[in-house]
Amino acid sequence: MLSVKSQLESRALDEFATRRAGVLILIGRILLAWVFVGSAYGALSNFGGSVGYFRSLNLPAPELFTIINIAVEVLISLGLIFGLGTRYCAVLMFVFVLMATVIAHRYWEYPAGAQQIGQYNNFLKNISIMGGAMLIFVTGPGRFSLDRAT
Repeated sequence: MLSVKSQLESRALDEFATRRAGVLILIGRILLAWVFVGSAYGALSNFGGSVGYFRSLNLPAPELFTIINIAVEVLISLGLIFGLGTRYCAVLMFVFVLMATVIAHRYWEYPAGAQQIGQYNNFLKNISIMGGAMLIFVTGPGRFSLDRAT
């Protein structure tokens, strides 16, 4: 059983979250988008390296795969930041990250050591992003979004 002090603190947190939901959802969308902005920028600035990585995974047409990857990451980024097509964007994000995890972050296939640890960390990051995608899908775009402006 919670003490009276704990109940009051819990109520204060609930009230804060409720009063600030619009801005908190906006911040959450931007933080999720940050991963995709950074990834797209990295792939654009080192296109050859990205193609080489996809080639190392034995993917067909690694150049095309890289272009599609960048386009999807930009689409997800813009959709999240501006809150435009937010729920569709959340579904796309979930599917995209699931596919990226299955294709590129099979940590169990790497030898024990730094490579496996790096891939495991990417695997866990992707699982967390998929959780964020689910939350955005359920909560919707929030008050500060183009979806709500129409």
